[in-house]
Amino acid sequence: MPATRRAELEDGLAAELVTAVTGARRRALRDGDRQVDTAHLLHSLVEGDPESAAALGGPAEQARVLGYLVQLSIGYGLRWQRSVEDTGSELPVLRGVEAAAAGWSPAAAAALAGAFERAALRGDHRVRGLDLLAALAADPAGRAAEVLRRAGVDRHDLAVRIGEPSQQV
Repeated sequence: MPATRRAELEDGLAAELVTAVTGARRRALRDGDRQVDTAHLLHSLVEGDPESAAALGGPAEQARVLGYLVQLSIGYGLRWQRSVEDTGSELPVLRGVEAAAAGWSPAAAAALAGAFERAALRGDHRVRGLDLLAALAADPAGRAAEVLRRAGVDRHDLAVRIGEPSQQV
């Protein structure tokens, strides 16, 4: 991603989310993936944002999610390599060459767009970890949603714990 586009993106993120996005990029590069996908974002978010990790439930749920994500990073996720994560979301997303050039899967780009939209509905210009977690969980076709499902985290219950965006910050 060009430095100017990266700076524009990061300018709208809260500090904990900048760390998570940076970690997701690093994780994708380390894993040999061409794009940052929603599982990379979920992994970095759960590791780096205590508020998002707590929204998953108790320590057992957090451990199951992280355990599944670790399995993906050590080989189980090989079935995802060399494939592009698309989205079932109705949000506008970067497609094709534009998404690939930006370094994001279409589903990850849609999740980031959804997180920005959620922050705006809350009346905040900064996107928080819970905004991204809500957007990741909202797309049933995304890899993050698959991880949550396989780890036993109910997306509806998660949405209730996260809550609807409000004007209160």
